[in-house]
Amino acid sequence: MSDRDKKLNNGDLIDIKSLIGDANGGEFSLDDIISEFGSGLSAPPKEETPEEPPDPEDRFKTIEWQKIPKPKAAPRRPGAPPPEGKVVAFPGPRPSPPPQEVPSEPEAPPSPPPEPEPKRPAPSRLATKTPEREPADEAGSSAQVIPFPQEESVLSAFLKDLNRKADDYAEHMFEEDESINKEEVRRLERLIPGTDQEEVDDTPPSRLWQRPKRQEPPPPDVAPASLARHYGKGLSWLRTRSVLVLLLAAAALVQSLLPFFRVAWPTPLDQTQVQCCLSVSLLSVGVLLSLDVLLTGIARACWLKFGMDTLAALACIFTLADGIQMIMDADPVPRLPYSLVCLAGLFCLLHGTYHKRYAQRLTCRTAASTSSPYRVTLDTELWSEQDTYAKWSGTSEDFGSQIQSDDGAQRIFRRTCPLFLLCDVSFALLVSVGSEHPERLLWALSALFSVTAAFGGAVIYGRSFHKLAQRLSASGSALAGWPGMAASRKGTCVLITDGDLFPPGYVELNGFKVMADYSSERVVAYTATLLRDSGSGLTRLFHDQLRSMGGLLRKADSLIFHEGGGLSANIRGDQVLVGSAAFMKLMEVNLPQGLNVKNAVFCAIDGTLAGIFALSYNLPDAVFPALEGLMLEKVEPVLATRDFNLIPAMLQQRFKLAAEKMAFPPVERRRELSDPDREHTGILTALLCREGLLPFAEAIIAAKRLRWATRLGAWLCCAASLLGLLLASYLTSVGAYTSLSPVNLLIYMLTWLAPVWFLSGWVHRF
Repeated sequence: MSDRDKKLNNGDLIDIKSLIGDANGGEFSLDDIISEFGSGLSAPPKEETPEEPPDPEDRFKTIEWQKIPKPKAAPRRPGAPPPEGKVVAFPGPRPSPPPQEVPSEPEAPPSPPPEPEPKRPAPSRLATKTPEREPADEAGSSAQVIPFPQEESVLSAFLKDLNRKADDYAEHMFEEDESINKEEVRRLERLIPGTDQEEVDDTPPSRLWQRPKRQEPPPPDVAPASLARHYGKGLSWLRTRSVLVLLLAAAALVQSLLPFFRVAWPTPLDQTQVQCCLSVSLLSVGVLLSLDVLLTGIARACWLKFGMDTLAALACIFTLADGIQMIMDADPVPRLPYSLVCLAGLFCLLHGTYHKRYAQRLTCRTAASTSSPYRVTLDTELWSEQDTYAKWSGTSEDFGSQIQSDDGAQRIFRRTCPLFLLCDVSFALLVSVGSEHPERLLWALSALFSVTAAFGGAVIYGRSFHKLAQRLSASGSALAGWPGMAASRKGTCVLITDGDLFPPGYVELNGFKVMADYSSERVVAYTATLLRDSGSGLTRLFHDQLRSMGGLLRKADSLIFHEGGGLSANIRGDQVLVGSAAFMKLMEVNLPQGLNVKNAVFCAIDGTLAGIFALSYNLPDAVFPALEGLMLEKVEPVLATRDFNLIPAMLQQRFKLAAEKMAFPPVERRRELSDPDREHTGILTALLCREGLLPFAEAIIAAKRLRWATRLGAWLCCAASLLGLLLASYLTSVGAYTSLSPVNLLIYMLTWLAPVWFLSGWVHRF
């Protein structure tokens, strides 16, 4: 680099005259430098204006020495054209500019230089001094200030992105529509029935740790016939004993009501000790008649399985002890022990036990009536990730174990009755010994245990189960104990197959017609073969027709299930199509003109119609109330049919069924759901001994209603016991013998028994 270049780059003082002289007659001209190296800036073209020739004398004038500053580029926006500056890059390598910090506030770009005054030489393009802005020019140049780019807001960016997507969609929305044949789409929509897709929940499972419930060892699995004989032993005697206890309770009620009617006893019987002795005698006889039930309650307490029968047994024990204390007391309080309440409780206990054992016997007899029953299981997450009821052929395995398990009321009482027992003992000690009245201890224990032993404890499940078992046995259903009923809370769907809607005998073959030159045996054999391989409900009907003609089934290869309602396979080199009329139109098989067959099976061989089979579907009358009952219980029917004629449109138009409330899966999913060899992972709900939808639906409805009624009745009993415990604790603490009389206590217990009694009588009415 020459010395002159170094001086220019270093900003040294140079002689302007020498520069001008070099530009005019030196070794390199300014135009040569610009054309050789360029300025590095692209300026827009400008109109050339004729310049006046410079005065030759001006070049000899004295020019003031000045220091030429280094060119400094003004900041500009990205993408904006470069400013029309007159600073050009000097030839030679340019040093890289040092990194500059972004200013916190935008700087205004420098104003353009003023036009040169006439009679002055044109300024050199090598260096230019920007004149200082005058105050008068500030207002005029404010319009030329370019604002610094501000950061775009989130809302503005979102709206711009949304507008861009809308524009892209509008540009391409008609591309796919133009490439599709609309007539072909309408044809497929008309011929192919619509299906429902499963709803898959992609929500990840909760990671909260849950402690698994402790599973009790199930009872031994005994055959239903053996259990029926076991439950039948002593059943009539149990009913007789309950009637006798009811008569004893009636005698105790008369004894308690005579003073209210001002009826005087004879002279020896009007004493308090004699009345107490009579009351204790009635209760003693009642305890002897109910001894097996009371011992069962005490034995359950030894295994820490408390129940209302345990509290009833303790109530009888403390009432007898209270009566004996009154007999031995020289000056007893003029009152009666709570024999009336205990006898009424014993009757309810015996009555509920009788109903439960009778229901178990009747259920086991129904289950043992066939060696190959249908099993109803609640398979977990079978359809649309929901627990679904399924019916399939099997054995009575696990039925005997589940029918012996504790019912729902007992499972609730096992948690609440221990608390009631502790509260009874604690409050009795508090109101007697704690209040310095130890003589009230037995009376308080008798009253508290009598009021907490709710009458509906044994009635709510036993009576409800008995009434449901009577109804289900008539339709051929048997509930498999409480485990199946408890799981019914999650059951929201039910699979319905061909045999459920149309059992054997409800679909008839009205006749058939063979087309072209095919033989009748060949057409029937081809059709029966494809129906057999597909597992359709029409298999038996066509197989019987083929046997009557002396024909044989063929062997089919490459069986395909079509969504349009038909089947296709290869039989001995022939392409066979079997399906509905819509399927034949979909496969472009020509049908006879004026064909008026509502329900039929068509067979085509090698694309030519070979046979028409007219069918008659007769829907059983029991299907309508069965479907209505399922929908009232919020159980969605899922049509897992294999008969291509059984589609929602046909069921709605032909039989007026609410097909819009039923799910209709795709053909492959229907085959999977109705596969007889599919593994069932659900718990056993019931056993069915008859065909059809009615026993299937009644078993599901009965399980859900019995579970709901049992749990509601059990919590009503617990509420009655809790409220009675609080009232009895207060009355015993103040010694209110008259307010806590046996009659008043009986009225309170019967008041809480009424809703449980009506609930158990309502559960079977559906």
